[in-house]
Amino acid sequence: MTDAVRIGNMSGFYGDRFTAMREMLEGGELDYLTGDYLAELTMLILGRDRLKDSSLGYAKTFLRQLEDCLGLALEKGVRIISNAGGLNPHGLAVAIRELADRLGLDAQVAFVSGDDLLKDAKKLGLGEPLTANAYLGAFGIKTALGRGADVVVTGRVTDASLTVGAAAHAFDWGYKDLDALAGAVVAGHIIECGTQATGGNYSFFTEIPMGHLGFPIAEMAADGSSVITKHEGTGGAVTVGTVTAQLLYEVGGPRYLNPDVTTRLDSVELEQLSPDRVAVRNIRGENPPTDLKVSLNFLAGIRNEIDVVLTGLDIEAKAKLFEEQFRAALPDEPAELGFELARTDRPDGTTEEQASALLRVVARDPDPAKVGRPFSAVAVELALASFPGFTLTAPPGNGSPYGVFEPGYVDAALVPHRVTQPDGVTVSIEPSPLRAAVPADEDTAVPPATDFGPTTTVPLGTIAGARSGDKGGSANIGVWVRSDEEFAWLDQALTADRVRELLPEVADLTIRRYALPNLRAVNFVIEGVLGRGVADNVRFDPQAKGMGEWLRSRPVPIPTAFLPANTLPANNVTKEN
Repeated sequence: MTDAVRIGNMSGFYGDRFTAMREMLEGGELDYLTGDYLAELTMLILGRDRLKDSSLGYAKTFLRQLEDCLGLALEKGVRIISNAGGLNPHGLAVAIRELADRLGLDAQVAFVSGDDLLKDAKKLGLGEPLTANAYLGAFGIKTALGRGADVVVTGRVTDASLTVGAAAHAFDWGYKDLDALAGAVVAGHIIECGTQATGGNYSFFTEIPMGHLGFPIAEMAADGSSVITKHEGTGGAVTVGTVTAQLLYEVGGPRYLNPDVTTRLDSVELEQLSPDRVAVRNIRGENPPTDLKVSLNFLAGIRNEIDVVLTGLDIEAKAKLFEEQFRAALPDEPAELGFELARTDRPDGTTEEQASALLRVVARDPDPAKVGRPFSAVAVELALASFPGFTLTAPPGNGSPYGVFEPGYVDAALVPHRVTQPDGVTVSIEPSPLRAAVPADEDTAVPPATDFGPTTTVPLGTIAGARSGDKGGSANIGVWVRSDEEFAWLDQALTADRVRELLPEVADLTIRRYALPNLRAVNFVIEGVLGRGVADNVRFDPQAKGMGEWLRSRPVPIPTAFLPANTLPANNVTKEN
């Protein structure tokens, strides 16, 4: 037991900054260091790796980082927790033990498993996927640390569980400590994506000292409150804004479900204590859900695509001609064939690129023959027989496999959550005895209209920040402002229907709206905009990372009293009453 523990993060995805582990270990004091390597798409990638070689299925980068830093971590007494085990945490644990022996280090390694439900997927009603992994909670990690593990690797635990497990061990929390667990879930969610909490992907990045951003640290207290910070002298900043942005990333309604607790995001309170120190307090926790979410990836077939360049005049007519010719020439049309015209051209463009549009042609089918060589050959054969100026951005290929993501749900009692200790003993982790049905979040009602005075039509992002991301086949956009008065306006002005008007691509989709007054934020979940998940989606922005910035760029009437002087009508904007 201790007064506070410092839990750092050094990875937000598989491919994040390789040197971050050493930077975090050398940059200042830490008790624990977490690394998040998994995402829905990553599980598909690891699944394909495992098909080629059954000994793979884990994040190889993590092992290379440990080769450089394991000795340093042991010297400093920093315990490392990571989900880099992916589909093969046992294999990664063995590789780490072999690495430690080769380096002459005495490292105690444990691994958490049981999330892989592939062998029982059909029996559990999950179909026949390529991967099937339940999102486990934090108590396997807590148990491993309690038995002396220096390194704990897991499979598919929830991202926040890396932090929750460390804090639960440090303060000896149990399943009944719901508020404390919820506080650690919030801290874990803030730091899990690395530098997104210190200025990365931040709407108001021009206000941040950007460059080589530092990774975040959560200073956890025994009651579940935390202070988010970073090592002194590192780039970026930790502000109420950067923390708010990350809190809104890839969330839905006020209830944020985890295996050990349901966290009330609408209870979170933030306060800027000093430069690069933000307090996170008063989080409430409720009973966790009965079921665990399961990440399911299916190999769906072969996808092929070509990008056709259309230059100058008659863009629409050229696109229409090519589509008609292409469809007519195909020997066998694929199951899915789409043509999407991106009008990137400008009138009287001063460069050829500025005068050109792109026509993307995408084909998908379970049969490789329908989207492989015959599909590509048709595009090539039309080179001299179609519209003037015909060219492609690249020679067409034979296509590649693609997958689709589906969420599944399984009673937590049916998932064998296990931890194998450094001494080789395997312990079973029982699910929370507090599991219960969780009420569905209801869309937040729009408050009655209030007169905020004269308005000026400027981009929404003049006063509002946004963070967006993928949630399976859906996307979320969290929008926030920086004063109570601005939130009162935002809450009534930014409705689901207004979002449909501002983002015509989503006009026909279901949009859920949730207000989070403590964060001065409104979160929108746009259902189905990403189809069957990131790996299947061919949208321009397949992970919806830029959707929030698109929304910020759209002009809306904003109360003039909220606007900086340099956005008033003298700068060619429209003033309205």
